[in-house]
Amino acid sequence: MGNPTGQQFEITRGNARAVVTEIGAGLRAFEVGGVPYVEEFPEDAKPPMGAGQVLLPWPNRTKGGRWTFQGETQQLEITEEARGNAIHGLTRHLEWELLEHAESSVTLAVDVAVQPGWPVPLRATVTYEVAPRELTVTHEIRNEGEQPIGVGVGTHPYFRIGDVPTDELTLALPASRVRPSLPDEQMPYAEEQDVEGTEYDFRTGRVLAGVNLDTAFGGLAAAEDGTHHIVLSHDGQELLVWTGPDFRWAQVFTPDDLVGRGRAVAIEPMTCPADALNTGTDLIELEPSASWSGSWGIRVR
Repeated sequence: MGNPTGQQFEITRGNARAVVTEIGAGLRAFEVGGVPYVEEFPEDAKPPMGAGQVLLPWPNRTKGGRWTFQGETQQLEITEEARGNAIHGLTRHLEWELLEHAESSVTLAVDVAVQPGWPVPLRATVTYEVAPRELTVTHEIRNEGEQPIGVGVGTHPYFRIGDVPTDELTLALPASRVRPSLPDEQMPYAEEQDVEGTEYDFRTGRVLAGVNLDTAFGGLAAAEDGTHHIVLSHDGQELLVWTGPDFRWAQVFTPDDLVGRGRAVAIEPMTCPADALNTGTDLIELEPSASWSGSWGIRVR
C-alpha cells in the first residue's frame, strides 16, 4: 500500500512551516514556531473529514449529482452516499503534478478530464507560499475546452491556535447572510437569509462553546484591503483567515469527533455555495482558454 496522500512537500521560511500533499494538493500542516495553526494528521493517514483538501471544480454538494449543461442533464458520481449527492469536486483523490518546489513555496497542477457528469476539460494549479507568520494559497483554473463553463473552488482547512481547546476560541465572521443547515434534507442547507437577530450573527465575535455549525455564510463584508477577514482568537492570540474578493462564501463546520482532536472548527473559503452548478450562484464563468485566479491565506498575530 502506498501513502494515501502521496509525496509530502515541506516548505519553510523563518519559523513558519507547512506541508502539502501530492494527492489532492492538500494542506497537511501549518505551524509557526512549532505551534500548529491547522489540524494536522499523520502522513500515512487519509485526511480526516476532508481536512486541508482542495475542492474543485465545485465545493460542497451538487444535489443528486445532477445538473444541466447547455440543455443536457449531467450525472456525476454519487460520492456522498448517505444523502445521494456529489460532494467536493473531482480532484481530492487525484495525484497532482509537481510544477515547482522552492524552499518557501510549492506549486502543483491537475487536469480535470471530461468524464461522466463533467463535460469540459480544465487545468488547475495551486501555489502554497509561507512567509514568517503567514501562509498564502493561490488557485488558478483554466478552461481547456471549446465551450464556456461555470466553476467553483473551495478548500477545507480546520484551524486551531496551538493547544487551546476549540470551545475556548472566539470566532468573528463578517457575514450578513447565512444558509443554515438542515440535518435531514438531501441538500442540507436552507435558503439564504439575513443573520440579523439570529444565532448565526458572528459579526462582533462569539465564543465557540455551545455553537454547532455546518453552515454556509455569505454577504461577507470586505476589509479596507478588499479581502474578507475571518478571525479566531484567544487571550490576545489571533489567527486571521483572509479570503480574496471572489471567495464570497465561507462554510463553518464544528464537528465533535475529528480524528486526533475531537471538537474542531473548519473555516472553508468557497467561491460559491452548495448546489451552485444548479443555481448558478456565484459560479466563475470561464470562456474557452480563459483563466481565473484567486487567493486566500492565514496570518498569525
